Amino acid sequence: MRRLAFVLLVLVVVVGLISALVAGYGLFTVRRPWPKTDGAVRVDGLREETTVIRDSWGIPHIYASNSHDLFFAQGYVHAQDRFWQMEFNRRVGSGRLAEILGESALDSDRFIRTLGWHRTAAEELKQMDAEVLAALEAYAEGVNAYISTYRGRLGLEFTMLGLTGVQFEPEPWEPLHTITWAKVMAWDLGGNRRDELVRAHIAARFDPSAVEALLPSYPDDYPIIVPHPLTEASLDTLPLAFFDAYVWGSGKEIGSNNWVVAGERTETGMPILANDPHLGIQMPSIWYEIGLHCQPVSSDCPYNVVGASFASTPGVIIGHNDRIAWGVTNLGPDVQDLFIERVNPENPNQYEYEGEWVEMQTIREEITVAKREEPVVVRVRITRHGPIINDVIGGTEENWTFGWQPLALSWTGLQPGTLMRSVLLLDRASNWDDFREALSYWDAPSQNFVYADVEGNIGYQAPGRIPIRASGDGSVPVPGWTGEYEWVDYIPFDDLPRSFNPEEGYIVTANNAVVKPDFPYFISRNWAPGYRARRIVELLEADASLSVTDMQAIQGDSNPVWGEDVLPYLLVLPVTGTGRSESDARRLTEALELLRMWDGRADRDSAGAALFEAFRLRVIDLTFGDELGEQLLEKARSSLGVALVEMLEDESSIWFDNVNTRPVENRDEILLQALEAAVEDLHESLGRNMDKWRWGDLHTATFVNQSLGRCGIPIIESIFNRGPVPVDGTIATVNNTGYSLSAPYEVRSVPSYRQVVDLQDWTRSVSMHTTGQSGHPYHRHYDDMIDPWRDIEYHPMLWGRADVEADAEGTLVLMPK
Repeated sequence: MRRLAFVLLVLVVVVGLISALVAGYGLFTVRRPWPKTDGAVRVDGLREETTVIRDSWGIPHIYASNSHDLFFAQGYVHAQDRFWQMEFNRRVGSGRLAEILGESALDSDRFIRTLGWHRTAAEELKQMDAEVLAALEAYAEGVNAYISTYRGRLGLEFTMLGLTGVQFEPEPWEPLHTITWAKVMAWDLGGNRRDELVRAHIAARFDPSAVEALLPSYPDDYPIIVPHPLTEASLDTLPLAFFDAYVWGSGKEIGSNNWVVAGERTETGMPILANDPHLGIQMPSIWYEIGLHCQPVSSDCPYNVVGASFASTPGVIIGHNDRIAWGVTNLGPDVQDLFIERVNPENPNQYEYEGEWVEMQTIREEITVAKREEPVVVRVRITRHGPIINDVIGGTEENWTFGWQPLALSWTGLQPGTLMRSVLLLDRASNWDDFREALSYWDAPSQNFVYADVEGNIGYQAPGRIPIRASGDGSVPVPGWTGEYEWVDYIPFDDLPRSFNPEEGYIVTANNAVVKPDFPYFISRNWAPGYRARRIVELLEADASLSVTDMQAIQGDSNPVWGEDVLPYLLVLPVTGTGRSESDARRLTEALELLRMWDGRADRDSAGAALFEAFRLRVIDLTFGDELGEQLLEKARSSLGVALVEMLEDESSIWFDNVNTRPVENRDEILLQALEAAVEDLHESLGRNMDKWRWGDLHTATFVNQSLGRCGIPIIESIFNRGPVPVDGTIATVNNTGYSLSAPYEVRSVPSYRQVVDLQDWTRSVSMHTTGQSGHPYHRHYDDMIDPWRDIEYHPMLWGRADVEADAEGTLVLMPK
């Protein structure tokens, strides 16, 4: 027995030692990429000593004596905290993910190489002015100074990929990578392609009148900010990636809120500006907060700005300097058209234009794929209108005669632009004229900019390159061979919508209509429905003396306005006399009473919100699913809520009748059927006791790492992902935690960054983004913002150096070698 006890003791000690070694190695591996944030370090390329002070949230404030060192240091700290994100993003933009992720990324790479973001970026770089190029080069030098010094310890993702046999040395960062990433941003925010294709599908299935019924125009009473059909065969050749190729998220909830209130409506007598961009949920956050401070501010070093940046890009995108503040939402103009090309039956590399055969430009793209010996070759065909996008799966040789029509994409983002010049001018603008001058260079993606300054002015400007068409409005694919639908010019900047000190005393944008239909130029017909704008205006007008705290409460508002339009038709319906059994009628009556008692807020602890959202899904599907079929319903579902509201006044609308049943259903029967189905759904998922239902048990946010977060290996996913966590809000609430109606109820788009700026006192300004500053798992700043973000809490936007130093958790001095 003693010997056995001794053997067991030895085994325990050995196992303990092995466990300690494994744990120690794991801790070493995880912590190895964490950056040095205190002390001093010498780096190649720096001109003068530069100081980086990180506050208690890990937000760096950079103090430099010249612009070169300022942007050098910004590139350095971006690489410290987010280099894997930068590496992944540049591979996305260049169509080079398959080099490290293999076959799983090949389709995405093929599509992106066809679009040619990297080709456009290269052309833009050739045309860039010297000052902007110098900023991009300084930024790249800072990134490269970090990755060359810390090669082999740049991120845990590199280690994990190495364990799978994927090993590579990161290439030096180049200005090209920054410009390519800007094209990715423009793609996600600048497209009407999905709506155009949905219209084409509906027109091909039904007739043009169905398009207006199912995708109605913007309602007249909602807030204003200031003939050749495709064949089904052609539509089937469009790659699914064309609908879903989004890096920042997809769907109707990708947008934003911003508003600015004049001093006459605030408690301080000075403007307050609020902004919260709605983008796809991911890990780490899309945004990286930063302060860029020239010391001293001079003509040679004119920057003193704080706010949100992108890890890949110099400057601040949203924020304030010492004179002005600004915020952005997506404008959503129609800047993408699909042209149906007529190909020469004798030569697939020629297309017709105005009666003549024209040679296409052809480009050979080679895609390296991990674990393949030979590259995959993509042959890109480009017409005067742009790349042919359905070649990706339609085929270019063996299939081109088989009935599908080549579709060329025209998009303003595929033209060289001047976006980075705009960003840098914006960061140092000091008044309304400077602000507008900066935005005159903001070409793609078009945004709604709100403005406030220390003189008490407020304003709005819509920038962007928006086409003027010879004919048509770009809402459906058009023939490319006639010349009738060509882009003939762009709306002049001075003719784009703007407002300065409006009499209302506020400006609100929430992706709603910018102008009325009588505006002299066509901008878009794809506005967001206006529910968020309607709610924000209602809340602003209810308070004559608004504060920063009031603005925070508005950003956290979770009332779904759509319910106010729909529920009155449901809640008055009788259950008795509808032919239901006693138990079914009793259950339906209980559900109706739950909705009548609901306070209308989509809070995470609300039972009424859970039932309302389940009802939303069912009523849309029961109304339109029988006519559209599952595939078209899948494409159109997110747009059909507005159509339903407009149909509710007509209780006998043909869309309420189920074409698959003999009885003729009307509005009231469909509404009750939808509520019944919703109750049954929640019985299965949340139990039979309605009092215990909670919206947050269904509606959760999971922050997923874009590269390894869906690898299918739970232990690896758990290292990089965070969540799920219950959240408030829903589709089209001000607190816009949207989900896909086709994949309920998991959050896929969020207010990715919240900012409230007080022009009376910069130190009262606040902000918060979604996850944390660090991209390194288990670092204290990897996920420390998640709970404050979902609880609508904020941190101070530190401004003065004394305040930054008082809150410092680390000071790193960069010195020239």
